[in-house]
Amino acid sequence: MSDIALLFSTFPSRVEAERIAEIVLAERLAVCVNILAPCLSIYRWQGAVERGEEVPALFKTTPQLAERLRDRIEVLHPYDLPTVEAWPVSAAAAVSDWVAAETG
Repeated sequence: MSDIALLFSTFPSRVEAERIAEIVLAERLAVCVNILAPCLSIYRWQGAVERGEEVPALFKTTPQLAERLRDRIEVLHPYDLPTVEAWPVSAAAAVSDWVAAETG
């Protein structure tokens, strides 16, 4: 098993998620972006409880590129305060090799 980095963020629409995915893939900051089904998010914002539909996405990259990818997603993201969470994930060596080869 080898480590890769997985980043998670939510977007206001599928179009925005796809737009950002295409950019970071073209820039080789990510090797794969899984855009998931819309979800309901309930959160506190500026003192009130809000709710809204969002589109979650998972970005796969190397641990070395995780911070650069997070910064890039935040710059491209339409939200005032985009949340981009990152964590290491154990993956098969072949997957780790693929991630490294396609982002290098």
